[in-house]
Amino acid sequence: MSGPDISVVICVYTEDRWEDILAAVSSVRAQSYPALETLLVVDHNEALLDRLTKEHKEAKDVRVLANAGPRGLSAGRNTGIAASYGEVIAFLDDDAVAERDWLRHFAAGYADPHVMAVGGRTEPIWASGRRPAWFPEEFDWVVGCTYRGLPRGRVKVRNVLGGNASFRRTAFDFAGGFASGIGRDGDRLPLGCEETELCIRLTRARPEAVLLIDDRAVIHHRVPSAREHFRYFRTRAYAEGLSKALVARSVGADKGLESERRYTTRVLPAGVARGLRDAVLARPGGAGRAGAIVAGVLTAAGGYVVGSVRARRGGVTYSVAGIDREAGEGEAGSEGGIR
Repeated sequence: MSGPDISVVICVYTEDRWEDILAAVSSVRAQSYPALETLLVVDHNEALLDRLTKEHKEAKDVRVLANAGPRGLSAGRNTGIAASYGEVIAFLDDDAVAERDWLRHFAAGYADPHVMAVGGRTEPIWASGRRPAWFPEEFDWVVGCTYRGLPRGRVKVRNVLGGNASFRRTAFDFAGGFASGIGRDGDRLPLGCEETELCIRLTRARPEAVLLIDDRAVIHHRVPSAREHFRYFRTRAYAEGLSKALVARSVGADKGLESERRYTTRVLPAGVARGLRDAVLARPGGAGRAGAIVAGVLTAAGGYVVGSVRARRGGVTYSVAGIDREAGEGEAGSEGGIR
């Protein structure tokens, strides 16, 4: 199969995930559609940088880089974009493994020159060995996975999900890089939505751009035991609300909450109904799932209100990176707003 050269960027930040990082790299090396290169971008952790550099010093297909911007996932991704050589840049989480045809399905999507991004399906690997009975599939985004309510097959979407996604290089020429101040920063509050903001910015810059999800491009994502508990569920939902407020302020509520309206008015009520039905039928976890959906919605809404107030008062700053390929750095944005 002919197609674009694909660089894979894996952002890493902690030695606690050492085995997961090695597994992620191995899964890229085992692809049926070979990657041009794998870039490991280390987020301000000298010990991990040194260890990975030694681990891969003989590998011609793996490069280890330090995050050239401020701490956080967005700056790490921008560093990888700037240093990569592929026509397409794919992103894989450091605690995930890709199925063998992952890149093959991504590559196929770019046969259409209007396609600027292709995402895939992310399946959870629960630390306990099985999904907690109370945990609703509609909220699998809480643990970085594909959730019930996303369309199936290969379909056009508003945005791809960052841990299992790819972009044509020219997308970053049109729209700039990932915005800092919206997404993850190591072990701090689990924010998100940086890929949503980027995708909306991209389609504004290039209205003809097509963004796809192909659910045959599958990765398997580890869910640690700490994230199987309601406390994390609630924290992540609140953080999502904060992030959505920033996105809505950047691109407008109409576009920023376009998909979320369908999700909250159709997908979630159906999930509550299923949970209550299961409770009536004495099936395990039914009432818990219904309650978790309601709690998740209310908590995310609370985060959105707080985030909107903070954004209006100027209490939150964020920046959009320009991708400087010559310098290999990706954080040349302006603080305080989206360009």
